[in-house]
Amino acid sequence: MELRSIELELPDPEEAARFLTGIWGLGEAGGDIDSCYLRGSGDQPYLVGLHRSDHPLVRSVTFLATVGEIEAVRLRAAQHGVALVEATSTDPGAGVGIALALPDGAVIRLLAGAKRVEPVAGVPDRAVRLTHVVLNAVDAEATARFAEDILGFRVSDRTKGMVFVRCNASHHSIAFARAGFASLNHIAFEMADMDAVMRGIGRLRDVGMVPAWGPGRHGPGANIFAYFIAPFGAVVEFSTAVEIVDEDYQTGAPEDWTWPPNRIDQWGISGKDMAALGAAERVFRFRRS
Repeated sequence: MELRSIELELPDPEEAARFLTGIWGLGEAGGDIDSCYLRGSGDQPYLVGLHRSDHPLVRSVTFLATVGEIEAVRLRAAQHGVALVEATSTDPGAGVGIALALPDGAVIRLLAGAKRVEPVAGVPDRAVRLTHVVLNAVDAEATARFAEDILGFRVSDRTKGMVFVRCNASHHSIAFARAGFASLNHIAFEMADMDAVMRGIGRLRDVGMVPAWGPGRHGPGANIFAYFIAPFGAVVEFSTAVEIVDEDYQTGAPEDWTWPPNRIDQWGISGKDMAALGAAERVFRFRRS
């Protein structure tokens, strides 16, 4: 399988699109009066779908799959009594498959037959693809077990804060934060290389925005990162590609990922605005209240 996109609902999709295309580093991919689709430089038709709504919500996280993979999920879901719904995408790229909810309510779409597009050349500062989406969970271990048992994903690493889960050879395409509540933690956009990450930081500094965390290098996944709080409320990350792992990759435990005092990543050169990030990580929920 492969992570393709995230679909968000929010009151002002145009404002969010202006930030993500004008400053952050995405391109326009169509839409209408109530929806905007934004793409990267890779072969996916869009990475972010923005849909008008009264409240900020995560509509879905979308993975591409084969027909065989979807049928295997159907079988496992039936064995575990998990409800599915049929899904026919009307987003760019189309595709047909299924949708199901994680234990906390986040909707995962699995689509087969979705179209790809021609990559865009000559845009080194445009995000290439989504590298991962992190969701806050009431019980991260239970959610990770669901991802393994039903979706067929595999846990790559566990830390004190998160469970990292992969759906292919990339170390993680999704992760579940041990938050005690359910919401979007952050969206990570894969840049072409470290220089593109650093130039992205520079672009945001030009408009008065500074990283809420970073730059730094993570432990699990080994990616270089910088986190910002977008004007529309979500936490967004510039990232290099995460580590590619083999089938026999040894699942790490929290004690394998510890840092010296006062450090929170491999480099230890930047602080983290815990209060601002903590508030932003509660903005996009999974269910209407």
